[in-house]
Amino acid sequence: MSPSLPPPGRAPRLERLLAKQLRYGTWLASAIIACGMLLVMLHWPSAAPSATRVIMAGIGLFILLPVSRVILMLAVFLHQREYVFGAIAATVLAILCLGVLLGLYLPSHL
Repeated sequence: MSPSLPPPGRAPRLERLLAKQLRYGTWLASAIIACGMLLVMLHWPSAAPSATRVIMAGIGLFILLPVSRVILMLAVFLHQREYVFGAIAATVLAILCLGVLLGLYLPSHL
């Protein structure tokens, strides 16, 4: 038995949304990192700590892109009333959140 295909127009819309989110998120994170690197290259001694924070913010945005992708998929699936796929996306999001919480909690208690 072959899996059922989504109704016409639904899957391409989701793919376009996810592609836009990834494209613009990557550009934004890259631009933030480039701004931080520019501050470092200008050799402003007073800007060094803030440049490091700017670069770390860009890296953090890169790390959050997959999480935001899952959140976007969850919202789209629930809007389209695809509750099975919404439940799968919610489960993945819960696993990601659990991993973050364990990562923050366990190193301090080992």
